[in-house]
Amino acid sequence: MASAIDIEKILPLSKIENGAILSAHGDITIVYEAMLPEIFTQADRDYEAYHQSLVKAIKVLQPFTIFHKMDCFTEAAYSADYEKAGKSFLSRSSERFFNERPYLAHRCYILLTKKPNDRKLSSSVYSNMLRKSIVPQQTINPLMYQEFLDCAGQFERILTDSGFVTLRRLNDDELAGTANKPGLIEQYCFLLHPGQQPVIRDIHLRDGIQIGDQHCELYTLSDAQDLPALCGSRDNYDKYSTDKTKFSIGFASPLGQLLNCNHIYNQYIFIEDATKTIKRLEAKKLRLQSLSSYSRENAIGRDACNDFLNEAIGEQRSPVKAHFNVLAWSDDPAKIKDLKNLVGSAMAQMDATAKQETDGAPQVWWAGLPGNEADFPMNDTFDTFVEQATCFFNLETNYKDSISPFGIRFGDRLSGKPVHVDISDEPIRQGYTTNRNKFILGPSGSGKSFFTNHMVRSYYEQGAHIVLVDVGHSYKGLCHLVGGYYFTYSESAPIKFNPFYLSDGDILDTEKKESIKTLLLALWKKDDETFKRSEYVALSNALTGYFQHLDKYTDIFPCFNTFYEYLMEEYLQVLENGKVKEKDFDVANFLYVLNPYYRGGEFDYLLNATENLDLLNERLVVFEIDAIKDHPILFPAVTLIIMEVFISKMRKLKGVRKMILIEECWKAIAKEGMAEYIKYLFKTVRKFFGEAVVVTQEVEDIISSPVVKQAIINNSDCKILLDQSKYQNKFDQIQELLGLTEKEKAQILSVNKANDPKRKYKEVFISLGGQYSKVYRTEVSLEEYLAYTTEESEKVKVQEYTRLYGSIQKGIAVLAQELRNKH
Repeated sequence: MASAIDIEKILPLSKIENGAILSAHGDITIVYEAMLPEIFTQADRDYEAYHQSLVKAIKVLQPFTIFHKMDCFTEAAYSADYEKAGKSFLSRSSERFFNERPYLAHRCYILLTKKPNDRKLSSSVYSNMLRKSIVPQQTINPLMYQEFLDCAGQFERILTDSGFVTLRRLNDDELAGTANKPGLIEQYCFLLHPGQQPVIRDIHLRDGIQIGDQHCELYTLSDAQDLPALCGSRDNYDKYSTDKTKFSIGFASPLGQLLNCNHIYNQYIFIEDATKTIKRLEAKKLRLQSLSSYSRENAIGRDACNDFLNEAIGEQRSPVKAHFNVLAWSDDPAKIKDLKNLVGSAMAQMDATAKQETDGAPQVWWAGLPGNEADFPMNDTFDTFVEQATCFFNLETNYKDSISPFGIRFGDRLSGKPVHVDISDEPIRQGYTTNRNKFILGPSGSGKSFFTNHMVRSYYEQGAHIVLVDVGHSYKGLCHLVGGYYFTYSESAPIKFNPFYLSDGDILDTEKKESIKTLLLALWKKDDETFKRSEYVALSNALTGYFQHLDKYTDIFPCFNTFYEYLMEEYLQVLENGKVKEKDFDVANFLYVLNPYYRGGEFDYLLNATENLDLLNERLVVFEIDAIKDHPILFPAVTLIIMEVFISKMRKLKGVRKMILIEECWKAIAKEGMAEYIKYLFKTVRKFFGEAVVVTQEVEDIISSPVVKQAIINNSDCKILLDQSKYQNKFDQIQELLGLTEKEKAQILSVNKANDPKRKYKEVFISLGGQYSKVYRTEVSLEEYLAYTTEESEKVKVQEYTRLYGSIQKGIAVLAQELRNKH
């Protein structure tokens, strides 16, 4: 049995100070935490630019520097935050649904180690006793240390200026750890993650590597013959590619985010003296030349050596040594058997061959200890150039949460882990967009109503005022659940409004007067009829007189009936006394045409509502107009009233977020001379902390109305597209219309292409000003699903349970529990 050794006695590190690790041999190491771009968000050109910036950054490092990039991926689970969810029934359901959702947590560190120029590799022959000075020159010479820091500063600046990577240097506590938080060295030694409590585990290195109860396997890329014949900055990701588009990921992504197990991916580049390296290779080439007649292998080796030297000198390339390895671990013996298959197939995707290290594993693992890189066994490295070596870097991380307090919950594309995303405020702050307007395009069955319900609920719960114009009862469940106002038309309960009613604190301002005049004129005149200036003035006077009349007789209820009576009884006298001629204002014609809206008339319900009057302070108002969208009289009147409601909110609610969402019915609105209104809305709503959202199934619908096309598409900086696979062969037209880039096209056509069959969700593509785009999951809890569903049989079931249990919330809760029990 092997005797135990105290790790502190053999630890090759002497101290940590000034944010640097000093080894016993005088190596100085500084460490950065690197924030990488999110996976699935880069285009071909981005990868190329990213790769070039890495090459440039590494080239500024001095000889005898070791670049070590350590990507740590650990299996984690989402932890629900019920406090943040508050009392909201659906938010709490969502937290419960996602609680314990597994995902792969990632953190990336870049370690730069400067070896003393005279440092020899440790061996049984060499000992510190042979050294002239026991302390390396660079540790006592402040100029050498400063030179190293200057190079590191240039390295940091090049990477940061590229816009792809953000670096943050770790301080002493983050390197060494504290009583409550493990530092980077502890994290590496004991396989901990930063949020864990520090814990000391036994490390066994005799038969493989075992740390505590974790069994580790080490797979290396350390021999040129195991490497792919071709490498690049990017590769095609077949799962998300189509016949028309190639979806890009980083060349080494299979060893990063896509390798779904606990693992550390170590990437080393050893920068030596280039002149000495070339001399050594020239000597090797001559040696192989003299031996080439004895074996074909020597002849091939000579040619390879010759090609390498030609490339180094001819193309001014920097020869370096490199090594890559994957340290994977698990505490489950069954999973350990799968690790080899997982890592092996990941390397096979890169056309590389995984070599499982056994005898040399402890030495390679030990050299990976932060600060001990200079002890790396050089026989496990291969000669290459910086350009090729950087192709093997992991370039991406997983989706990040937005730092904005406002936003929507989506799912990470790989695991479905909840991510907080702000598609309204943060993009404006970052300069991606100039307005909050949104254009949503998704064919039937693509999950469009789920997405819009989810967005509306998120905005509502964060204090927004929302006016919704719907066709088809898509928002009925949500509206009833949050206690909003739901206007719909049926013969037994027709739609009712009261534009004449002023709520407490409301006054008859110019805007209110203008909206009532516009409404009265729309009811009086046909589309092709024009009104005279005198008629407009007469109506204006009539309204002013009516509201003065109301002030005088407070028992009169403001509505169209009393306005009509005022016109007949009072205003006719005013007109006669004022000698207003019939040709200037035909009041008899006006009263005759508007008679159907007066008491006893065909549409007497429309403008005489006695309830649901205070729409200004109602936070969710849904107008469901399916039954009247083709009605020549009701439809224009209702759309005008809807616009008046929203514009009133827009102008009167200072500092409050507002949203108007117009579903498919905007086509009809545009026909009825409302295009100008839509144009006005889309251009001015941003000034009032508002956003206009249009939802449609067909792009052709927009093209048919040039005014709307210009107003909506040009003034919607946020474009949201759902599954467009049925249009992939004619997608060019959509791309041109919406001004989408090739990267965005590839992302859109990848939607729902490789969904997890074990989970029920749809993906959604979101583009912000054409500068930033991503695909997310819209994955919701069963309770949310039942609140949003547009499936008739499910809606009927929800209504049945609502009646049975007295409220929609209780009904949904019981139904969801029953459905879960069935499965």
